[in-house]
Amino acid sequence: MVELKNKYQIGIRRFGINWVGAYSLYTKETLRFLNVFGQTIIGPIVTAILFLLVISIAIGNERSDVLGVPFIEFLAPGLIAMQVIQQAFSHSSSSLLMGKVMGNIVDLIGAPLSAGEVSLSIIFASVTRALTISIISIIVFSLIIEIEIKNYVVFILYLFLSSFIMGAAGFIAGLWADKFDHMATVTNFIIVPLSFLSGTFYSVDRLPELLKTLSYYNPFFHMIDGFRYSFINNMDGSITFGLMYLTILSIIIWYIAYLLYKKGYKIKS
Repeated sequence: MVELKNKYQIGIRRFGINWVGAYSLYTKETLRFLNVFGQTIIGPIVTAILFLLVISIAIGNERSDVLGVPFIEFLAPGLIAMQVIQQAFSHSSSSLLMGKVMGNIVDLIGAPLSAGEVSLSIIFASVTRALTISIISIIVFSLIIEIEIKNYVVFILYLFLSSFIMGAAGFIAGLWADKFDHMATVTNFIIVPLSFLSGTFYSVDRLPELLKTLSYYNPFFHMIDGFRYSFINNMDGSITFGLMYLTILSIIIWYIAYLLYKKGYKIKS
């Protein structure tokens, strides 16, 4: 039996992709956030609307134009991008962490799915959640202010790359965290501050030269800046550099997530 197993590698899939299994996991992850729609979709949208309304009332009509458009039209895409970043990270990280805490991560480990299939299924569910939030946010925002997608190609590319990167980062964080306090630390001290301080509420041209230069190497800045470009046709950075930078970063972060899951980092004793 041992010789037979060694010869034919019984139980090990040697080629091909388990499309059915991967799609089933993706569907499960998608239904997971849709089942609590109010918390996972409506909540972030309400938060973005509150930011928009409060800042609009506080500033009024006294704020000068930013990048050639009224400040509120500049702000709205940044608020949507901020929610996309935070919620894509939240989905994948909470998925793995809840599985570890509740003990049902063993079902995922024992499933006939490769590390690539598991990681991509969960990450694409994060992308779906981010896409859902962005579309509904745009519809709701259009009832309050003038907001319109002017470049759909850039919109799709930046939305996908941003949510994919954050989904992969959340996947890594979910593997690393042992309890919800660990995840709260990452979210409160890294994800939220970076999403706030990367051009969501201001143009980086207003920053001192050193901080302005550092911003160009901040992936959060390129996510928000490129996403905003699809609405106002203007940006602080470079559309080409931003796309190249985020594309390379998405591959690197996903590959790290893939390797960690494949090695069983913090999920296998």
